[in-house]
Amino acid sequence: MANHISSLKRTRQTETKTAVNRANKSKLRGSLRTLREAIAKGDAKTLGVAYSATVSVLDKSVQKGILHKNTASRYKARLNARVKAVVAPKAA
Repeated sequence: MANHISSLKRTRQTETKTAVNRANKSKLRGSLRTLREAIAKGDAKTLGVAYSATVSVLDKSVQKGILHKNTASRYKARLNARVKAVVAPKAA
C-alpha cells in the first residue's frame, strides 16, 4: 500500500486511466466484431454502416493512444478488402 499522499494520488489516477483505456479498447473490439459478423452474413446494407463506424472507432483509438497509426491503417486496409470482396460480386 502506498504511504505518501502523492503515491496515493498516482494510484487513483492510474485506476481512472485504466478504466478509460479498458472502455475504449472494449468499444474498439466490439466494433471490429460487429463488422466481422456483418461480413460473415454478407449483408451489403449493414456493411457500409458498420464499416464507417469501425473506421471512425479505429481513428479515434489512434488519437487516444490505444493503437499505433500503422496498426489502425492495416486494420482498415484489410477490413476494406474484405468488405469489397463481399459487396463486389453482388454488384456485378
